[in-house]
Amino acid sequence: MSSMNTAVHRLVGLLLVLAALLPAGAAAAFADPPVSVEVQDTAGVLDRNTLIPALEGIDFYEPTRVVIYTYNGSTEDNLNEEVLRFARSEHPEWISSDGQKWADGLFIFALDPVGRHVGTYMGEDRKVSLEQRSDIQDAAKDLLRDAQWTDGTVAGVRRAAELINQPWYLSAAFLVTAWVTAGTAALGAAAWITVRAVTRSSSRKEIERGDQSYANVSMDLEVTELNAGTIPEASRYGGHVLEKHRTFLNRYNTASQLSNKVHALSSRDLGRRRHLKLTREYADAASELDALDDVIADTNALLNKAGTWPTAWDRQLAPFRKDLAGLEQLLTKRHGQGDSTTAAALRSFRDQSHRDIERWTAELAEEKISPEKALDRLYDARSRLAVLLENHAQTVIEGFAKSEREAQLMRKEMQAAQDGLNHKRRRSYEPSILGTVYPSYHFFSVATFNSGLNTGVSSVSSARGGGGSTTGYGSSGGSFSGSGSSSSF
Repeated sequence: MSSMNTAVHRLVGLLLVLAALLPAGAAAAFADPPVSVEVQDTAGVLDRNTLIPALEGIDFYEPTRVVIYTYNGSTEDNLNEEVLRFARSEHPEWISSDGQKWADGLFIFALDPVGRHVGTYMGEDRKVSLEQRSDIQDAAKDLLRDAQWTDGTVAGVRRAAELINQPWYLSAAFLVTAWVTAGTAALGAAAWITVRAVTRSSSRKEIERGDQSYANVSMDLEVTELNAGTIPEASRYGGHVLEKHRTFLNRYNTASQLSNKVHALSSRDLGRRRHLKLTREYADAASELDALDDVIADTNALLNKAGTWPTAWDRQLAPFRKDLAGLEQLLTKRHGQGDSTTAAALRSFRDQSHRDIERWTAELAEEKISPEKALDRLYDARSRLAVLLENHAQTVIEGFAKSEREAQLMRKEMQAAQDGLNHKRRRSYEPSILGTVYPSYHFFSVATFNSGLNTGVSSVSSARGGGGSTTGYGSSGGSFSGSGSSSSF
């Protein structure tokens, strides 16, 4: 019995050493950036300036051509069939010479933001299992449900790079077999190592985020104090911003203490969950201070009509302009109820608001209105937009939901989005004068509406039984049998 225990212990030790060496092996295996990156964004939803550099920075195990294809379809569409149709008509080089498979060395990530489908397709030499294709799609879905089309695409391609042509010693099957053989102790140790590694990486990213903001705040500290010293306290907006400033130095000192604490942590310390919480607290504190010192500068410049007031005023208008610019895409998307009376009210408001912005800016420049009055008008307009969006949300819910239960589910998702919580359940902060005076959830933005609608539609669709993988290429696919599948999100 003792000899058997010794053998098991040796095996466990050997596998633990292997686990410790695997990250180095994995890094060596990731050696090939994409041979090419081709983006066919027919849906017009991707930010190429962000997307292409991000994809070019992803390493695959083997040289791989990456294609991104988007189109605006419908819930009932078969994305596989559409991708094949597009390839046959526009890009036959995506298909093998015999016309039956996808071309060797190719990986296609496809997205239908309207029909809410995501698909993955690959040449036979890049083929992965159906389960792994679902894994790639799932890696993108949380971001896609939030209408973060570019980030979701990057996340999907990154996961594909981790799975396509994955070396045997990194495969899930090998690792599971090895650790089961080694026993529960080895599995526990491997899990511990993995959790520590992920936590350590997350902690370092939070410190990097905090350091960038903290450096900005420290560099501008004297200027921030000078700006605060000349903000008119009698102004309603100036008074509110000054209330935030009165705690600025105390919060800066707190951020400094947090900075000292996180930079004193060893690499081993950074792998502990409680220290990840500390690094996140530091990053959040520094980021909010970084945003607040900009708001203090803008408040001083605008309320005192300093030389830089036009730039400060533009920054106050930016969130409202972004909402107005995003209305048409919201209204024309599937389930957007663009032909409704509430949609017409939004379009009318948008057109009038563009004229109002020009008038406010001209009157402000000519000193026909005060900066405070201009901010009042902006506040009223954004509040009016929030009411119109709430009215339209009810129209959309009534148009999509088939029962009161579905309507309640959609209203719940809309409300959760409007409450202003991000994916980490932390409230977002708008770095503007109005965003500082009022809570983030006071204004119902177009981005919030989109997020709530996407999540609501997804939740209802899942409740109806959607979301499963589809592997067929439809009636037009013929005998085509290339590796690929799609699913809804």
